[in-house]
Formats: sequence, structure tokens, C-alpha cells
Amino acid sequence: MPQPRRTQISLEDTPFYHCCSRVVRRAYLCGEDHFSDKNYDHRREWVEQQLLKLAQVFAIDVAAYAVMSNHLHLVLCVDIYQANQWSDREVLEHWHQVFKGTELTQQFVKGQVVEAHDVINLKHHIALYRSRLSDISWFMRALNEPIARKANQEDNCTGRFWEGRFKSQALLDEAAVLACMTYVDLNPIRAQLATTPATSDFTSIQRRIRAALAGKQPQTLLPFIGNERDNMPKGLHFDLQEYLQLVDDTGRIIRDDKRGSISSSSASLLIRLNIPPEHWLKLTQHFGQLFKGPVGTVQELTCYCEHLEKRRRHYRHCCLNLMAS
Repeated sequence: MPQPRRTQISLEDTPFYHCCSRVVRRAYLCGEDHFSDKNYDHRREWVEQQLLKLAQVFAIDVAAYAVMSNHLHLVLCVDIYQANQWSDREVLEHWHQVFKGTELTQQFVKGQVVEAHDVINLKHHIALYRSRLSDISWFMRALNEPIARKANQEDNCTGRFWEGRFKSQALLDEAAVLACMTYVDLNPIRAQLATTPATSDFTSIQRRIRAALAGKQPQTLLPFIGNERDNMPKGLHFDLQEYLQLVDDTGRIIRDDKRGSISSSSASLLIRLNIPPEHWLKLTQHFGQLFKGPVGTVQELTCYCEHLEKRRRHYRHCCLNLMAS
């Protein structure tokens, strides 16, 4: 039985979550439909554009994504502190970029006078929208619903386009985050839709590689900020070039037509994560099959379950065998 989202999200333990949505009607509704000989790849562009737009609206950063033919993978990072720092006007301005709001909130943003008896109602809506702007469920709703409406209009039909609920799992430590990001970034390689990360369309890794060639990082993605130091900015605590090399090395190994190996820089990163290369390859090829729930060390898993008052530590065996102790 599906669990309530509140029993899966614990920002006290981690801001990182792996989310997945899948279409329901028939395979390749976002790609090549072999029954009608129609190509729907343009819908993948819809998803990517909406995703990157929402990353600028919500207090939720996108660390990795892959828009596949019939499903979508995301690694999201919730920034509750950013949402709390926004002014009341900023909250409404962000919300109105995606949702209409109310006549009262629209009036406030335009600078019009709000009557004294409406102030309490206005404050209530601001507090509600502030919480929703750091809520993964509302992020996924704002992503999936517009795509479903456009697809239904294009197909001249009604009904579900996506599965009723998206899947989400907590990534409890940096090893789990990096393994899941690599798993997501290499989706097109494993599916044999691309031969290299650079040619993997509609993925975060392609966007990062293109930006790196110009000596930059994508503004729409959570940046890599290197090793820990004083006054750390927001971002992933790894070196970007090391991550790109690790993804490239891993992609070469999992390809049948390419001989590859873990380079010295990638090996040093795996040593930092305390993950043996053989475990790393298993994680990045079968992450979705190995874990259906939270991922991390047994210690992190125990804390996560205690905070959510879970009596059982599901997938403890996989965490114990594959993740660092």
C-alpha cells in the first residue's frame, strides 16, 4: 500500500530525494510510438523546460535529471532556509509564476491597499504558499499536471498521463546522493539511447558538460562547489571535473562495446565515499531495483526511521552490504 508522503520526507535527516514519474497509457508516449509511427520527443522538451523553470520558482534545487521515453528521474534538494528567507512579497511573486493565487494575493503584489480585515487572510495564504514552495509534492504537481494537460490536448483525449503518484526516496548521505545522481545521469547509456553522457539528450549531465566546456556551471542546476571550506555556499560538496570523470568512467564500463576502467581521480572519489568499485558499478546500474526506500548507511537509516517513527528499517540489508558503514 502506498505510504503518505509525510512518512517518507524528513528534512531533519536530508534535503536530497530521488523522485520518479512514469506514464501509464503505453510505452514510449514521450518518444517513438511504434504503433502509430509518431514521434513524441518534443514532449521531453516540454518536461525539461518546465522542470528548469520550476527550479527557479521553488525553494527546491535540481541536482540531476533524465527525461526518458516513458519516465522521468529527478534528484531534488529542498532548501527550506531559502523559503524562510523570502519576504512576503517574494513568496507571492514566486507562487504567481506558476499558480494564479487569489484576488487578495494578486492585489497585494500589485501594491494595492489591503483592508485591515483581510490582513489575517493574506498572512494565512502567504504562510501556506511559503510551505508549498519547499514541498516536493507541490513541485511534482506543478511539473506533471501541465505536461499531462498538453499531452491530452495533443492526443485529443482525457484521462491520466502519469501514474497516480510519483515515487520518492530519501538519500541520506553524500555517497547515496552521488550514486543516485550517477544512476540518473547514465539512464540513456543503460537504455542504449546514447553512447556518451555528452550525447545524452534531456539530461542534467549533458547540460553540465556543455557548461563546463565554457568554464561555467548551469544556473538552473545545483552547482558543484568543491571540498568543504569556510563560508560554504549552497551546492554539492564535490569537484565538478571529478564528478564528470567518474560519470564518464562508469558509463564506459557499463557499455558492452566500450572497454573502460576507473581512473585515478575517480578512484580517489570512491575512496572518499568509502565505496569499493564493484559496489559502485552495482549501485549505478541497479540503484532503482536495489532500493525502493531510503538509501544511506545503516546509522543514517536508523536515525531517519526514528525521526519518522518507523518501526522497521526497510532495505537495511542492501544499505549494510552496499553503502559505507
